[in-house]
Amino acid sequence: MASSPRGSFRPGVRKPPRKRVRLLYERRISLFSLLVALPGMIVSGIFIVLQSWSVESKCALLFAELFVWWLLAMILQEQTTRPMQTLANVIASLREEDYSFRARGAAANDALGELSLEVNALADLLADQRILSIEATALLRRVVEEIDAPLFTFDPDQVLRLVNSAGERLLQQPAVRLLGRTAEEIGLAGCLTAESETLVTLPFQTPNARWLVRRSSFRQRGVPHSLIVLADVSRALREEERSAWQRLIRVLGHELNNSLTPIKSIAGSLSTQIANAVPDAAQRQDFGRGLAIIETRADNLNRFLQAYRQLAQMPPPALRRTSIAPIIERVAGLETRLPVQVAPGPGIELNVDPDQLEQMLINLVRNAVEAALERGRSAGQSTGQSAVQSDDEGAALPAEDPLVVIRWEASEKEFVLTVEDNGPGLLNPSNAFIPFYTTKPTGSGIGLPLSRQIVEAHGGSIQLLNRSEKGCQARVTLPRVAEAEREI
Repeated sequence: MASSPRGSFRPGVRKPPRKRVRLLYERRISLFSLLVALPGMIVSGIFIVLQSWSVESKCALLFAELFVWWLLAMILQEQTTRPMQTLANVIASLREEDYSFRARGAAANDALGELSLEVNALADLLADQRILSIEATALLRRVVEEIDAPLFTFDPDQVLRLVNSAGERLLQQPAVRLLGRTAEEIGLAGCLTAESETLVTLPFQTPNARWLVRRSSFRQRGVPHSLIVLADVSRALREEERSAWQRLIRVLGHELNNSLTPIKSIAGSLSTQIANAVPDAAQRQDFGRGLAIIETRADNLNRFLQAYRQLAQMPPPALRRTSIAPIIERVAGLETRLPVQVAPGPGIELNVDPDQLEQMLINLVRNAVEAALERGRSAGQSTGQSAVQSDDEGAALPAEDPLVVIRWEASEKEFVLTVEDNGPGLLNPSNAFIPFYTTKPTGSGIGLPLSRQIVEAHGGSIQLLNRSEKGCQARVTLPRVAEAEREI
C-alpha cells in the first residue's frame, strides 16, 4: 500500500493544537512605541543621508536619533506599565487581606486616575468591612464567653470546634484539652442525637441534674456545623416541685387544723365531764384513757403539721456578714448523742442568713449522727453486742466507732462545707431531697428538702454522695458573694 504523502490528512490522528505565542504586555507596549515612531525615523534617516554632510556627522546624527527614539519608547513603556503594576500589587495585597497599600496618581477626569480612585475606594471599603468583622467577631466571642450556659459547636464528624467557659466548667477541663475530641469522648454524644428543646441527663453530672438541649445548625466556610446550647433546668424544676408541695401543704394544713382544733377541744371537754357522766370507775378510766390518746394524737399531729408548714413558709434569707467558724462550732456542740469532730478550716466570712445557715447545718449533722449510730447499732447486733467485726477470712476486727466530721474550705469564688459520716450510706441519694421521703421510722422527710431550700436561696447547691470507703458525705457549696447580694 502506498504511503500517504507528507502532510496529507490521516483519519483517526488528531493534530495537537498549536500553542499560540503571545508577547508579554510590556513587550507589546515597547514594540508599539517603536513602531509608532518608525515612519518618522525612516523619513529623517533618508533626509540625513541625502545631505552633503560628512559621514561622521551623518553617523553621529543617526546614532543620536536612534538613542532618542529608544529612550522615548522606554519612557512610554514605563509610563504605561508602571501604573498597571502598582494596581496589580494593590489588588494582590487586598487578596491577601492587607489593606495598607493604595494606588498612586488617583485623580478625576483621567482614565487611569479614575481606575486608581476606584481601586482605592474598594480598598477603603474592604478595610472598613474587615474592621467591622474583627469587632463583630471579638464581640461574639465575648458574648459567648459571658454566656452562663454551656455552648459547644461540632463539625460533621462530631469533633468539638468551639467551647465557652461555661462548657469548660461543665466538663471540668480546659478548652485546649477538649478541642479536637469527639462528642463521644467528652460525653456529649446524647446531645447531638436528642431532639432540640428536650431534657437529657449527662453521664458526668449528678443523677437528679436535668439539662435542656437546644440544638441548631450553621455553616462555616460552606461546611455544616452543629451548635449545642445546654441550660440547667434542675433548679427551675425543683422550684416548680417545691411550689406544688407548698400549695399542697397549705391546703392540707388548713383543712386538718380546722378538724384538729375542735377534736382536741371536744376531747378536753369530755375528759372533764366523765367523772359526773359515768359512775363506773373502770369505764371512767377507759374513757379517760381513750380521750387522752385522742388529745395527745391531736397535739402530735398539730406539731407535725407545723413542721411541714415551716417548709412551705420559708422566708427569704436576711443576709449579713457572718463568720462561719463559730456557727460550725456551735452546731457541733449541740449534738449530745455523739461527739462531732470539726476539722480545722480557714477563717472566712460570708454574706448569709446565720439563722437559716445554722438550721441547715443542724439538719445535716443530725442526719449524719443518726446514720453513724445506725451503723454502730447494726455492727453490735450482728456480733452479739461484742463490739467486734469479722473480715472475709473470719479474723476478728475491732468494730469501728461512729464518726461524724465537719470540714470546710474556701477558694476565691466559693465556699465548700462537707459533713461526713461512717454510716451505711444511701441506696438512692437523689430521693433524699424529695419532700416527705424518709428511710427513718420516726423521720418527717423535710430536713433535707428544707436544707436544700436554704442553700439554693443563698445561690448555692447541696449534694449527697456515698463515700468510696464507707458512709455518706453531704457537700454544701456556697458562692463567696451571695446571689441576693449580686441582684442588689
